[in-house]
Amino acid sequence: MSIYDVKIADLQGDPLDLGRFRGHPVLVVNVASRCGLTPQYAELEALQKEYGDRGLTVLGVPCNQFAGQEPGSAEEIAEFCSTTYGVTFPMTEKVEVNGDGRHPLYQELVDTPDAEGHTGDIRWNFEKFLVAADGSVAARFSPRVTPKSDEVVRAIESAL
Repeated sequence: MSIYDVKIADLQGDPLDLGRFRGHPVLVVNVASRCGLTPQYAELEALQKEYGDRGLTVLGVPCNQFAGQEPGSAEEIAEFCSTTYGVTFPMTEKVEVNGDGRHPLYQELVDTPDAEGHTGDIRWNFEKFLVAADGSVAARFSPRVTPKSDEVVRAIESAL
Protein backbone atom coordinates (compact mmCIF):
# COMPACT_ATOMS: atom_id res chain seq x y z
CA MET A 1 0.00 0.00 0.00
CA SER A 2 1.09 3.61 -0.55
CA ILE A 3 -0.42 6.98 0.24
CA TYR A 4 -2.05 6.89 -3.19
CA ASP A 5 -4.28 4.03 -2.00
CA VAL A 6 -5.44 5.75 1.20
CA LYS A 7 -9.06 6.87 1.43
CA ILE A 8 -9.48 10.36 2.87
CA ALA A 9 -11.92 13.23 2.47
CA ASP A 10 -11.13 16.85 1.77
CA LEU A 11 -12.05 19.57 4.23
CA GLN A 12 -15.52 19.85 2.69
CA GLY A 13 -16.14 16.13 3.25
CA ASP A 14 -15.80 15.08 -0.39
CA PRO A 15 -13.50 12.18 -1.33
CA LEU A 16 -9.93 13.34 -1.98
CA ASP A 17 -8.18 11.05 -4.45
CA LEU A 18 -4.55 11.00 -3.34
CA GLY A 19 -3.79 9.10 -6.54
CA ARG A 20 -4.01 12.41 -8.37
CA PHE A 21 -0.63 13.27 -6.83
CA ARG A 22 1.06 10.17 -8.29
CA GLY A 23 4.19 11.19 -10.16
CA HIS A 24 4.63 14.40 -8.15
CA PRO A 25 6.06 15.19 -4.72
CA VAL A 26 3.68 16.01 -1.87
CA LEU A 27 4.54 17.77 1.38
CA VAL A 28 2.10 16.37 3.97
CA VAL A 29 1.74 18.52 7.10
CA ASN A 30 -0.51 18.07 10.14
CA VAL A 31 -1.81 21.57 10.78
CA ALA A 32 -3.63 23.49 13.51
CA SER A 33 -5.13 26.96 13.66
CA ARG A 34 -4.35 27.83 17.28
CA CYS A 35 -0.75 26.72 17.68
CA GLY A 36 2.39 28.75 18.22
CA LEU A 37 3.60 27.21 14.96
CA THR A 38 0.49 28.25 13.00
CA PRO A 39 2.41 31.06 11.21
CA GLN A 40 4.11 28.23 9.26
CA TYR A 41 0.97 28.34 7.09
CA ALA A 42 2.49 31.41 5.39
CA GLU A 43 5.64 29.51 4.41
CA LEU A 44 3.63 26.45 3.35
CA GLU A 45 1.59 28.66 1.03
CA ALA A 46 4.81 30.26 -0.26
CA LEU A 47 6.15 26.78 -1.10
CA GLN A 48 2.91 25.94 -2.91
CA LYS A 49 3.16 29.13 -4.96
CA GLU A 50 6.87 28.73 -5.67
CA TYR A 51 6.93 25.03 -6.55
CA GLY A 52 3.34 24.21 -7.51
CA ASP A 53 3.95 24.83 -11.19
CA ARG A 54 6.84 22.35 -11.02
CA GLY A 55 4.61 19.66 -9.52
CA LEU A 56 4.77 20.05 -5.73
CA THR A 57 1.57 19.92 -3.73
CA VAL A 58 1.40 20.94 -0.09
CA LEU A 59 -1.31 18.91 1.66
CA GLY A 60 -2.64 20.27 4.95
CA VAL A 61 -4.05 17.71 7.36
CA PRO A 62 -5.91 19.31 10.29
CA CYS A 63 -5.52 17.52 13.61
CA ASN A 64 -6.85 18.37 17.07
CA GLN A 65 -4.74 15.90 19.07
CA PHE A 66 -2.21 18.41 20.42
CA ALA A 67 -3.62 20.55 23.25
CA GLY A 68 -6.90 21.00 21.37
CA GLN A 69 -5.31 23.51 18.97
CA GLU A 70 -7.57 22.68 16.01
CA PRO A 71 -11.04 22.73 17.61
CA GLY A 72 -12.95 24.35 14.75
CA SER A 73 -15.39 22.92 12.29
CA ALA A 74 -14.34 22.31 8.70
CA GLU A 75 -15.95 25.62 7.73
CA GLU A 76 -14.08 27.49 10.49
CA ILE A 77 -10.76 25.91 9.51
CA ALA A 78 -11.28 26.77 5.83
CA GLU A 79 -12.25 30.35 6.67
CA PHE A 80 -9.27 30.82 8.99
CA CYS A 81 -6.78 29.41 6.47
CA SER A 82 -8.19 31.43 3.59
CA THR A 83 -8.57 34.79 5.30
CA THR A 84 -5.51 34.68 7.57
CA TYR A 85 -2.93 33.00 5.31
CA GLY A 86 -4.48 32.92 1.83
CA VAL A 87 -4.13 29.13 1.73
CA THR A 88 -4.75 27.67 -1.72
CA PHE A 89 -3.28 24.19 -1.22
CA PRO A 90 -5.61 21.25 -0.57
CA MET A 91 -6.73 20.47 2.96
CA THR A 92 -8.09 17.17 4.20
CA GLU A 93 -10.72 16.39 6.76
CA LYS A 94 -9.62 16.61 10.39
CA VAL A 95 -7.95 13.33 11.39
CA GLU A 96 -6.05 11.67 14.21
CA VAL A 97 -2.34 11.21 13.55
CA ASN A 98 -1.49 9.16 16.66
CA GLY A 99 -3.02 6.41 18.75
CA ASP A 100 -5.58 3.73 18.01
CA GLY A 101 -7.48 6.11 15.71
CA ARG A 102 -4.42 7.01 13.63
CA HIS A 103 -5.58 7.69 10.08
CA PRO A 104 -4.22 5.26 7.45
CA LEU A 105 -2.40 8.17 5.76
CA TYR A 106 -0.24 8.57 8.85
CA GLN A 107 0.19 4.81 9.20
CA GLU A 108 1.99 5.07 5.86
CA LEU A 109 4.19 7.97 7.02
CA VAL A 110 5.30 7.54 10.64
CA ASP A 111 7.96 4.85 10.18
CA THR A 112 10.20 7.30 8.33
CA PRO A 113 12.90 8.83 10.57
CA ASP A 114 13.59 12.54 10.75
CA ALA A 115 17.10 14.06 10.93
CA GLU A 116 17.36 13.12 14.63
CA GLY A 117 16.26 9.54 13.95
CA HIS A 118 12.77 9.94 15.43
CA THR A 119 10.17 7.54 14.06
CA GLY A 120 6.68 6.69 15.21
CA ASP A 121 4.22 9.09 16.79
CA ILE A 122 3.85 12.62 15.53
CA ARG A 123 5.27 14.92 18.20
CA TRP A 124 3.30 18.11 17.58
CA ASN A 125 1.47 20.20 15.00
CA PHE A 126 3.30 21.01 11.75
CA GLU A 127 5.39 17.85 11.47
CA LYS A 128 6.20 17.49 7.77
CA PHE A 129 6.63 14.51 5.43
CA LEU A 130 7.91 14.83 1.89
CA VAL A 131 6.46 12.08 -0.27
CA ALA A 132 8.44 11.49 -3.46
CA ALA A 133 6.88 11.19 -6.91
CA ASP A 134 6.95 7.38 -6.62
CA GLY A 135 4.96 7.45 -3.37
CA SER A 136 7.88 6.64 -1.07
CA VAL A 137 8.48 8.88 1.94
CA ALA A 138 11.61 10.84 1.08
CA ALA A 139 11.99 12.88 4.27
CA ARG A 140 10.48 13.76 7.63
CA PHE A 141 10.92 17.10 9.34
CA SER A 142 10.21 17.95 12.97
CA PRO A 143 7.57 20.57 13.74
CA ARG A 144 10.10 23.30 14.47
CA VAL A 145 11.84 22.90 11.10
CA THR A 146 10.19 25.66 9.10
CA PRO A 147 8.79 24.98 5.64
CA LYS A 148 11.24 27.38 3.93
CA SER A 149 14.28 26.08 5.82
CA ASP A 150 17.26 25.06 3.72
CA GLU A 151 16.78 21.38 4.52
CA VAL A 152 13.13 21.32 3.42
CA VAL A 153 13.79 23.36 0.28
CA ARG A 154 16.75 21.12 -0.67
CA ALA A 155 14.59 18.01 -0.22
CA ILE A 156 11.77 19.49 -2.32
CA GLU A 157 14.13 20.53 -5.11
CA SER A 158 15.71 17.09 -5.09
CA ALA A 159 12.26 15.48 -5.37
CA LEU A 160 11.15 17.64 -8.31
